[in-house]
Amino acid sequence: MFDPRLYASGIPHARYRILRDHHPVAWQDESAVLGWPAGPGFWAVTRHADVVRVLKDAATYSSYLGATQIRDPAPDDLPFIRRMMLNQDPATAAAATTAASTAGGGDHGRLRRLVSRAFTPRLVERFEARVRDRARTLLASALEQARTGDGTFDVVTAVTDDYALLNLADLLGVPPADRGLLLHWTQRVIGYQDPDEAPPPVLGPDGEPVNPRSPAMLADMFAYARTLAAHKRDHPGDDILTILARDPELTAPEMEMFFFLLTVAGNDTVRSAAPGGLLALAENPGEYERLRAGRVDAGTAVDELLRRHPPVLSFRRTAVRDTVLAGTRVAAGDKVVVFHASAHHDERVFTDPHRLDLSRSPNPHVAFGEGPHVCLGAHFARLQLRVFHEEVARALPALRLAAPPRRLVSHFINGLKSVRVEVPA
Repeated sequence: MFDPRLYASGIPHARYRILRDHHPVAWQDESAVLGWPAGPGFWAVTRHADVVRVLKDAATYSSYLGATQIRDPAPDDLPFIRRMMLNQDPATAAAATTAASTAGGGDHGRLRRLVSRAFTPRLVERFEARVRDRARTLLASALEQARTGDGTFDVVTAVTDDYALLNLADLLGVPPADRGLLLHWTQRVIGYQDPDEAPPPVLGPDGEPVNPRSPAMLADMFAYARTLAAHKRDHPGDDILTILARDPELTAPEMEMFFFLLTVAGNDTVRSAAPGGLLALAENPGEYERLRAGRVDAGTAVDELLRRHPPVLSFRRTAVRDTVLAGTRVAAGDKVVVFHASAHHDERVFTDPHRLDLSRSPNPHVAFGEGPHVCLGAHFARLQLRVFHEEVARALPALRLAAPPRRLVSHFINGLKSVRVEVPA
């Protein structure tokens, strides 16, 4: 379950089912792989009910103690990583030491309230016309290139990479000349396990690779965030970064952390989910025809596509205290990792889970998380995905793969590096 290379050939549904049926909370070794050192191991949580329990119970399963990735951060990096809102818990961080609280712990609720003031559905919905125009423009360009070429195009490189990136840049207010930086930072932070995506590793004094989320590796991103925030205070725009930069309650370090979170998580959620949903539709032509014919609600269809292809494969928590999960004793300090795609195929919750059903309701997927860390940008992600699939259905009367998809080497992000489709003559 740990080796990132396993996921390059697809989600291991057969393994997930064995674990759900026989070992719903199962100990996994954390071997050395791809130049990264071995770790102490972790508990893999694969049933839907247990995944939801872990995500909702931040008092028992903390993102503050050890962050959200399976690999442990370097001890010197942990105070820095704990400043990220994603890694703060309402209860755990507040109960931490005074020093840790001063460094940012205990502020989770306040930070969510601050960013929620900027990330309103009303502001997001104002972008729908722009998002739709971008989807149409990118698809039209891809179709034109395909028709003058070999009759195919790669959805990822021709459409969805730019679609997710440029939509996010508009929402944040990143100047056009700087938008390539967002993709560079996303690939560096998210794709570090994949040789095709990651830059050459930077080695620390001990000869081991430096974590791409360490302060040293993020210095250029934070310097840019400071510069952009100063620009927004002097030259306000109709965007989220202007709202955040001019908020007197938000400190400069908090602004930098928000920029990191919005840039990486905000970009890669749609960058992974959009081609993943299209791949699911290409593999299920009957459902694609239902979508094209307007026989299913597009919003309901998006939820089913997110269930089928969640953008995140796993999230890590750390046990705050000794506890019992699904009959298994978990010790304080143990890593507890939930697997979203397994939860989404749990037969205890979803009828015929391997069948794509764009009308599926209810559909209690956890693609955007649960509990105190539910995704703040879910509304914007849903809007982008709905518009994307509506415009694909309008542009392509049939959806057929021209080559097998190429997947990201990662146990964290359910990414696709290539989805090549045929263009009907």
